[in-house]
Amino acid sequence: QVQLVESGGGLVQPGGSLRLSCAASGNIGVINAMGWYTQDPGKERELVAAISSGGSTNYADFAKGRFTISRDNAMSTVFLQMNSLKPEDTAVYYCNAKGRYWRGGVDYPYDSWGQGTQVTVSS
Repeated sequence: QVQLVESGGGLVQPGGSLRLSCAASGNIGVINAMGWYTQDPGKERELVAAISSGGSTNYADFAKGRFTISRDNAMSTVFLQMNSLKPEDTAVYYCNAKGRYWRGGVDYPYDSWGQGTQVTVSS
């Protein structure tokens, strides 16, 4: 199994910044992509930003120009730098990792989620 532990959430005023971190551990194998998602009650999780092992990035429209995703492959860690935060950015942010590991010659793909970290933007 792959465990993801997020940190860095909290309360910030509008216009402020936060930096989220997510560290992967366990049977990591090869992580192909890591990303951040939010989820409104009763809805599916939505992409905020994602980054591939090669460094290619993908952002939701609301995150473009304000958020930056980066990755430390050696540390199996992904970061989300969030600037110019708005009240509508308030949400629980979930870390995701997609990859595969091998055991006994068997290929095990995975799609793992962290427990989420709360981001609240309010004055």
